[in-house]
Amino acid sequence: MRARDAIDTDALAYGAGAIGMGAVGLAFADFALQWQPVPPALAGNVPLAIASALVLIAGGALAVMRRTAFWGAALLGAWFGLWAIGLHLPIVLRTPAGGLVGELLGLCEIAAMSAGGAQLALAARGGGVPGWVRILPRTGFGLCAIVFAISHFVYADITAAMVPGWIPGGLFWAYATGAGHLAAGLAILSGIRLRLAATLLAAMAGSFVLLVHVPRIAAAPGSHLEWTMGCAALLIAGSAWAMRTAAK
Repeated sequence: MRARDAIDTDALAYGAGAIGMGAVGLAFADFALQWQPVPPALAGNVPLAIASALVLIAGGALAVMRRTAFWGAALLGAWFGLWAIGLHLPIVLRTPAGGLVGELLGLCEIAAMSAGGAQLALAARGGGVPGWVRILPRTGFGLCAIVFAISHFVYADITAAMVPGWIPGGLFWAYATGAGHLAAGLAILSGIRLRLAATLLAAMAGSFVLLVHVPRIAAAPGSHLEWTMGCAALLIAGSAWAMRTAAK
């Protein structure tokens, strides 16, 4: 088997994001900040933070190789699912309505990563999986994309402030990208033009990585936050790209 045939290109961005987030965890010997909001009793626990980082690196490395793609994607899908249910969901449930969108955004960022891993695992598994199981990852991801859209509308000023200064019309892009998330989420949920919607959403999310996060990391290379934000954005872009396989 040629080297390029050994790589699962559908999982490449997703796996790279997971490896990157794990490497950041090792470099800073810490959990993934607000994306991994561990209870206060565990905060500062270096061995657990390193163990968590190693899970991400191992999962990412396994996911990008065709022979081990199922196991790596399943591991990451389950690991991010644990973050979503065990760490984020309790926060959402105790959050007053006024701050709910922000906490839902945090939950859905991780849930989208979990859905991406689950979809890649299903794609690697092939047949023999009930139809109702196959629709779960894309349904979850579609709902997350709609929450992303809502957050762009509710926090339009904050979103606009992240648009690079050399790109005019920051507020326009806040609403435009929110509309893009909404349209893609509805398409992925319904299954109508799913592959096109997932491809365009992955391209949009990938542009966030290149235009927003890479320059911010370059400007503050010692920032744990900027590195984690960049890797999270790459994971979400990779998860959107993974949704394309649900149309096969």
